[in-house]
Amino acid sequence: MKVSLSTWTLVVFLFMAVFSIAQATAPGPVYSNPVLGGDYPDPSIIRVGDDYWATATSSEWAPHFPLLHSRDLVNWEVVGAVFHAKPEWAQTNFWAPEISEYKGRYYVMYTARRKNGPLCVASASSDKPQGPYKDNGPLVCQEDGSIDGFSIADENGQRYLIWKNDGNSRNQPTILWAQPLSEDATKLLGEKKELIRNDAPWERAVVEGPFVQRRNGFFYLFYAGNACCGLKCEYAVGVARAKKLLGPWEKYSGNPIIKDDDEWRCPGHGSIVEDAKGRTFFMYHAYNKRGSVYVGREPVVDEILWQDTGWPFVKGAGVSVSAPAPLGVGGKNLEYTVDDKFSGLALDPLWHWPLNSPPKITVGNGLKLSPSTNPQTFLAAVIARATVSPDYTAETEVLAPAKGHAGISAFGDLNNAIGIGVQNGTLTLWELRENKMRTLATGKVRKSAPVRLRVAAKDGHTVQFSFSSDEGKSWKDLGDNLSAMFLPPWDRSIRLALFTGGSLEPAQFTYFRMKASR
Repeated sequence: MKVSLSTWTLVVFLFMAVFSIAQATAPGPVYSNPVLGGDYPDPSIIRVGDDYWATATSSEWAPHFPLLHSRDLVNWEVVGAVFHAKPEWAQTNFWAPEISEYKGRYYVMYTARRKNGPLCVASASSDKPQGPYKDNGPLVCQEDGSIDGFSIADENGQRYLIWKNDGNSRNQPTILWAQPLSEDATKLLGEKKELIRNDAPWERAVVEGPFVQRRNGFFYLFYAGNACCGLKCEYAVGVARAKKLLGPWEKYSGNPIIKDDDEWRCPGHGSIVEDAKGRTFFMYHAYNKRGSVYVGREPVVDEILWQDTGWPFVKGAGVSVSAPAPLGVGGKNLEYTVDDKFSGLALDPLWHWPLNSPPKITVGNGLKLSPSTNPQTFLAAVIARATVSPDYTAETEVLAPAKGHAGISAFGDLNNAIGIGVQNGTLTLWELRENKMRTLATGKVRKSAPVRLRVAAKDGHTVQFSFSSDEGKSWKDLGDNLSAMFLPPWDRSIRLALFTGGSLEPAQFTYFRMKASR
């Protein structure tokens, strides 16, 4: 049968048309929330060229304020910290860092508690988003506490600091203030002016976490309301707008614009970044309902969309389970495997240690961990990393110092932890609750020989500890399944910790492995 040229042309045309339609309608790359597993509350983000930089609350962990980097908004890595050493004036409560750029320099407004004083908003600055940052000291320290600083220029180009007074800590109204800020962000000028306060029922006692974006003739103030943290949290996101930075401000009648959904709860306290196409994306934190407080407040990303009325919204008014990748690069599979042999020149920046208790650390051929002071404290030296899922297994191999002990722990803080350790051939399963130590079980292994220790968690709060004396060929449980529900502090998650104590001599850890899935 002969087929005319025109018929072939028509067939080819139809094929190409169908192929083009299929390409146009085929789903593109997607990402899933969270964009980084684990406890990174109050995230703040900026774009510098093709790079995205972010930071987050570190609370009572050091180094202070992790620095995160991404090229696509959804795949992130921790690359350092804003402060490797604590600023001289500060004591505790390293919260809510807000990273920004102003006239070619980079700034971090942050919260910390002054020594023997109240919570303050302070600033730090650098020539590069990745630092190093120079601390500029406190800007404002109200008697009832000043937190959640954010800087922006008004409609006339005058730079301002916006912050929250912590009135809710004293059963007083909570107010977001604005006050002129010097060009170098080292001091406040003039007088402060109230922007908004907690006067809507859904906000309860709190408005906080301000972020202001200027768009189409309005300033948009995104903020969080209600209780931020813990099992009883009720956080959500609201928005207000004004023609001028100092107001008057109008709160959106549809608040809150992001709230609890089927997968996530207590969303809030984030910041907005524009991509190269002018699209707006909101990076904020939320508790996954399954991981809950045990995994902590994880960073999530959603696109901010805009109504014809000018008010912003998020599709579904909740955290996306998955969504089209903002820059066409899909997110990682939420399967986490860690195999740290401590072979680099420095400790991986995912590790951290309790504030005011810096350990001595040597890496290169395994990890040598020892106390810097007071070796007789049971948890004299600790390094930890965030859990990334409610279900995980973590293990290590350790050789304890001759006159000390060492092991692995599900860790809340220095007064609340559960762990397994070894000392002079004796294994101990222990619980530290409200600084009261209790031995739960004991066992025997070879003296002066490495032993492998393991912790397995289910649902974030049930843990089982095990050991192996034959290089992992067989494992034996020590004790029963334990409840870790008492561990996480109100604003933090459970960490996985390696610890030692009882001696100034170092404990030697060969590796740390973790496997977790969501």
